[in-house]
Amino acid sequence: MSVHSQAKRVTVPQLVAAKGERKIAALTAYIAPIARLLDEAVDMLLVGDSTAMVGYAMPDTLSITVEMMAAHSAAVVRATRHACVIADMPFGSYQQSPAQAFANAATLLSAGGASGVKLEGGQALADTTRFLVERGIPVLAHVGLMPQYVNTMGGFKAQGMTEAAARRIMDDARAHAQAGAFGVVLEGISEPLAREITAALPIPTIGIGASPACDGQILVTEDILGLSGERIPKFARRFADAGQVIQQAARDYAQSVREETFPTLTHCFGVRSEQ
Repeated sequence: MSVHSQAKRVTVPQLVAAKGERKIAALTAYIAPIARLLDEAVDMLLVGDSTAMVGYAMPDTLSITVEMMAAHSAAVVRATRHACVIADMPFGSYQQSPAQAFANAATLLSAGGASGVKLEGGQALADTTRFLVERGIPVLAHVGLMPQYVNTMGGFKAQGMTEAAARRIMDDARAHAQAGAFGVVLEGISEPLAREITAALPIPTIGIGASPACDGQILVTEDILGLSGERIPKFARRFADAGQVIQQAARDYAQSVREETFPTLTHCFGVRSEQ
């Protein structure tokens, strides 16, 4: 039996146990080739609803469907062996009622193969978190800057910058922790607030534009690889320029085709090799 086949996937309880012990490294993944490359390096892969913007060039995250998310989740799960795979619940798939949320979350686990789901929302969604957790569906909460709330927030703006706003976000995070969420994503909030929430909660906080004090960090993979264009968010960092590598490979390929140096007979079938 190969070492690869013996590898065990990171579990939700292992992520919870990392609180105060080690930092959790997480990235997004939407397709098999990228997921396969990221798998061994990270603890968690999020099949984010950012697939809408990154993978489909949609203007926001609001149009992606449960069926699309399940298909992407299944591809990521099939391509990986190590990272815990969590799937985003799309806009409109869980806000109506806990029962609606359970039906759609169950699809992401059964058809998509994910180990849990992520949902955006404050205290109003805590009952939904509790409903899912009590029925065997691990929940990663998401508070602060919530892309699915872009229309009510008036854009992608930093949150928790006033005392009242900070208090509300703290209450949101606590409500989900008390409801049984295994972790909470803190996005786009003030650094002192993220630090305070991390210290206050018994579950891991996963920061994105939050604080180094968070129990873990997550970024959009395309941002760290230079595949998101010239501009990346303030909170992200480009760790490689894979975009330039891909562009150059495409130019070299096209030039070889036009110069008739590719393909050669060695790339063809039914050609006798020289004796």
